[in-house]
Amino acid sequence: MGVRFTGWGIAVPERIVTNDELSQTLDTSDEWITERTGIRQRHVGGSAMSLGITAGLEAVKDAGLELSDIDFLVVATTTPDRLCPATAPMIANGMGLTCPAMDVNAACSGFMYAVRTAYGLLETGNKKILVIGTENLSRWVDWTDRNMAVLLGDGAGAAVLEYDPDGSDLLSFYLGADGSAADLLTCEHGGFFEMNGREVFRRAVRVVVDSAEKAMASAGITSSDLSLMIPHQANIRIIQAAAQRLDIDMDKAVITLDRYGNTSSSSIPLAFYDARSNGRIKPGEFALMTGFGAGMTWASAVVRWSR
Repeated sequence: MGVRFTGWGIAVPERIVTNDELSQTLDTSDEWITERTGIRQRHVGGSAMSLGITAGLEAVKDAGLELSDIDFLVVATTTPDRLCPATAPMIANGMGLTCPAMDVNAACSGFMYAVRTAYGLLETGNKKILVIGTENLSRWVDWTDRNMAVLLGDGAGAAVLEYDPDGSDLLSFYLGADGSAADLLTCEHGGFFEMNGREVFRRAVRVVVDSAEKAMASAGITSSDLSLMIPHQANIRIIQAAAQRLDIDMDKAVITLDRYGNTSSSSIPLAFYDARSNGRIKPGEFALMTGFGAGMTWASAVVRWSR
């Protein structure tokens, strides 16, 4: 079965919080944050719904479609605006969609899980599906916690996936989860994000490398065939360590965390949008999308770009 990415869209809040601004209230500095994370600033504000609506509308327009063409909406979010109802129906309503809509929560792996879900829905007869990763992480940040406040940002990224009997952009997937690591990164009801950073780093590199290798093997390629690596934008050191173990030159890695921070389920579509906008991927070239998240979850996919 063939599936194409036919449209992309993003949204970020207007407000930018720089490292220098954080250093005014936290025991930190721009140099300390940049050296350890690669992050220089992050966008803060909006809501999962408002950001998702903006990104979704751009993706549908970019695909050259009408809203009535969309058969299904899948929204990945770790930070829903409400516990109930789900965010997807509210985004659908805000966009003017009348199709089925549902949420997926796989933390920072969420966009890739949503894409895999959309792929399965296309296998059952749907023709055009909108996938959105959208986050309002700043709402759940303790801004006095130096370890978390420097990392997270808000944003959304969206993609339209269409059935195509003549070929496919998506060549392979490899997804996984390990609930024994659930306590490494948490956000309790009424609380804030907390993380065991050292252990998350260790496990993240391992699962990213493993899932990427398996996705590439399933696609029949090796890392030398890749033109781009599009990783979850968690921390520059995680990306560097994973790229080194996969034998991927960092020049091939798309890095946007310096501008956006860690935006969880929206980070991969934000990065792909950036790569496409800057002409970094051309028709026929291979790209690896790979990420991990709380849970612990992980997901990789190999894409052969066709547009």
